[in-house]
Amino acid sequence: MASAIRGTVVPDLYGTVYFIYTVPYTSNTINGGGPIPAVARTTRARWIEAGLDALARGGPDAVRVETLAAELGVTKGGFYGYFDGRPALLTEMLDEWERRCTKAVIAQADAEGGTPADRIRRVGQLTYSEDLHRIDLAIRAWAHHDQSVATRLHAIDNERMNFLRKMFGTFVTDPDEIEARSTLMFGLAIGRHFIVADHPGYTTREAIQLAGEFLLRPSGTNSSAG
Repeated sequence: MASAIRGTVVPDLYGTVYFIYTVPYTSNTINGGGPIPAVARTTRARWIEAGLDALARGGPDAVRVETLAAELGVTKGGFYGYFDGRPALLTEMLDEWERRCTKAVIAQADAEGGTPADRIRRVGQLTYSEDLHRIDLAIRAWAHHDQSVATRLHAIDNERMNFLRKMFGTFVTDPDEIEARSTLMFGLAIGRHFIVADHPGYTTREAIQLAGEFLLRPSGTNSSAG
């Protein structure tokens, strides 16, 4: 998918810089270039999905068995047929977030191939999900108050950064530039949601696309992205 910016067509980097955040958790397709699937719609999966949604709305304190049961239209007792308790649900929610947000999308992009820049773009397209961006932000906030969550987030962010380093390292030779581009792309992915500044002549989406495309230029390229 591409967007026109001042007469120039550029790939949809709004999705690319958003690659840090996972595929839609309501998706049910995998092949043919479609999104990575969520887990099957089993009762267990519904508890996990409801928990992730509650987390995005109100943080970990909002993940309450009684509330989730009411939202799902099931009894509280049914919960204990799948989980030993609330901590077990929270752990499986983190497992699912980790699977969808990074491991599955990187694996699919690697399987589909293409240039390193294309693979970064592809991961961005697969992970264009406002819903799971909200979950990712909620997990970041949660990590400030729970060391076990912080440890998992740290590991996932390292995996994301390593993916970027690997991709940029195929067409950039200077280690400092590789680290700079990877850090800027990662920072743009996380921080773009909070940008409220004006961009004269551009929408915020267009400005983010330009920034992401700039980072994907071959080393030493100064001309506008085409």
